[in-house]
Amino acid sequence: SLTVNVVGQARKEKVILPSSLQGTKPNSIPNKKIEDPVAGKVKTSSVATIGQDLNGFHLIPPRVTFGVLKEGCTYATTVIMKNIGVNFSRFRVKQPPPHTGLRVMYTPGPVAAGLQVELEIEIFAMVIGGKDAGGLEEVSYDIEILTETDTLLLPVKANILC
Repeated sequence: SLTVNVVGQARKEKVILPSSLQGTKPNSIPNKKIEDPVAGKVKTSSVATIGQDLNGFHLIPPRVTFGVLKEGCTYATTVIMKNIGVNFSRFRVKQPPPHTGLRVMYTPGPVAAGLQVELEIEIFAMVIGGKDAGGLEEVSYDIEILTETDTLLLPVKANILC
């Protein structure tokens, strides 16, 4: 129950449910979608009664934290982008500006329902500007992934050791 804690006492603070249980996607901006009458839509009885929208992608993990990086080195990690819809869907990644040192490598094309693609997030650790920040400079950027239904934001953070 959300009103009592583990030992059965009344909770002092309200329980905050994760956005995945609330029916919203974290870090996403919905697009004003124009209905395409030609697109192959699934209209079976098993999905006809479901109230939520069965379109879109899910990012695993939802954010990337590189930690402390050595200046002048290149680091990479993989993010899985899974199609959680019942139809095939397309996406494209808006590449970050060069001054961030970030680059996203992926294979473009449609993704079938239930399948996933890998996005390789690569960062070249470089210090921007000449100011002294105590030996660490923080890099933070939201990578935009444009899909048919919404725009996903993938937050990427790193600390560069100067």
